[in-house]
Amino acid sequence: MTARAGAPRLVRPLLVAFLVVAAVDLAGLLAGVQTAHLVAKPLLMPLLAACVAVRGGPGLLVVALLCGWGGDVLLMPDSEVAFLAGMGCFAAGHVCYLLLFGRAGLRPVTGLAYAAVLVAFLVFLWPGLPGDLRIPLTGYGLLLSAMAWRAGALGRCAAIGGALFLLSDALIATGIADRPQLPAHDFWIMLTYLAAQYLLTRGALGGPVDSTGAAPGAYRERSIRI
Repeated sequence: MTARAGAPRLVRPLLVAFLVVAAVDLAGLLAGVQTAHLVAKPLLMPLLAACVAVRGGPGLLVVALLCGWGGDVLLMPDSEVAFLAGMGCFAAGHVCYLLLFGRAGLRPVTGLAYAAVLVAFLVFLWPGLPGDLRIPLTGYGLLLSAMAWRAGALGRCAAIGGALFLLSDALIATGIADRPQLPAHDFWIMLTYLAAQYLLTRGALGGPVDSTGAAPGAYRERSIRI
């Protein structure tokens, strides 16, 4: 289905709204104002998904972002059940990204590098991980690393986005395993996560998110129809 007439005019306001809400969220984390984070976080991925939808971007990209929204919401409560459900939502989003990226541009050397990083990080975390989370986190790490590797098929922006997604979740994992954490730890988790989702979106669209014309690249046709 093509985007409705006039809908592209909404892309830029939606993107501005995403950036404003992201700034509120990050500022709230830095200032220790938890209410700002609780209000802003659930709005972020729906706004970015709306940008993609009204621009006529790939349906799989919209679904991936909405899976991210489900993960964001489910990770907010302090509950192991909600955490596992949220991880499942993010895993579903990574599957959507992998389907979107396709099989073009495979680079085995990059894949091996991601595999080595994953193994080294798991060895670092393993002693501190709760026993019932070790297997789920390992499986999730494999899927996330595959997504980060495959993101390079869409160019530099998506490749950086995939790497930042891996970094963001690695920062979360250090907290779970009670490993040393950065100052303002939650701020860096959200900053890298938001940058990752934006850059993956930009890479999948083949150009800036607020562009309404057909973008160059492998997904030109899907950037104007959903």
